[in-house]
Amino acid sequence: MDGRAVAPAAGTVLNALATGVGSAFALDLETTATVELTDDGEYVGEVDGQPDADTTLVERCAEFAIDEYATQAGLDPDTVGAHVQTESEVPMASGLKSSSAAANATVLATLDALEIGDAIDRIDACRLGVRAARDAGVTVTGAFDDASASMLGGVTVTNNLGDELLAREEIEWNALVYTPPERAYSADTDADACERIAPMARLVEELALDGRYGEAMTVNGFAFCGALEFSAAPMIEALPDVDGVSLSGTGPSYVAVGERETLEAVQEQWNERDGTTRLLQTRTDGTRIQ
Repeated sequence: MDGRAVAPAAGTVLNALATGVGSAFALDLETTATVELTDDGEYVGEVDGQPDADTTLVERCAEFAIDEYATQAGLDPDTVGAHVQTESEVPMASGLKSSSAAANATVLATLDALEIGDAIDRIDACRLGVRAARDAGVTVTGAFDDASASMLGGVTVTNNLGDELLAREEIEWNALVYTPPERAYSADTDADACERIAPMARLVEELALDGRYGEAMTVNGFAFCGALEFSAAPMIEALPDVDGVSLSGTGPSYVAVGERETLEAVQEQWNERDGTTRLLQTRTDGTRIQ
């Protein structure tokens, strides 16, 4: 019994580390998960092209999904295991929600292998992946904001303290992503520094809930560049012509949104920096079974 699913990456409107409320939007970079159910009760993960990668997250996602839903599929969760293989366009530890995309794709691929993928509510599946991410120690906040954007598509606003979806809107933006060569792991982030900018985060929350996403992400970007000691120079280079620009997640990537022609001009400047730029679009369809 095999299953397969694809999940998009995401960019940040509001980083949830300051207050627990976050906001993110889906981006057109994909992670694919293939799950093969086994009868040995073991969980084995594999990342395509990265034999030394930590696969704890995807193994936990498959295990949690089977523990939760195997009985509904007519199977004994104590005897079912899974082999999980992922391949991804999303660079790891880059602030583009690679963990959330991998978790979402693995959960839906496991449900597809159980042949109940279309019967499970997408938010419930998303929460299961978030629970697995916390268990695997790859997230500080639980990343329900990032996971919900990847799972549902569009832009979401969430309360990560209770895994509550506060708002969702389908948006169609052009997006430019700049990813420096270094990596930044969410679990290593200075959470205390982020909590000190809570007043700014609450302002960003108000802007996001009012649908002013571009302004929200720009305020978020300056605040978290300061808190996490990233340069704001890429943001300055994108302003004032883009609709919004921010450090994405805990970095090191930056994401700008706006008119394609404007973003192409910004890309010329960002291309002079070390790293990679990608001109993308947002996604409204979220994670899907293939």
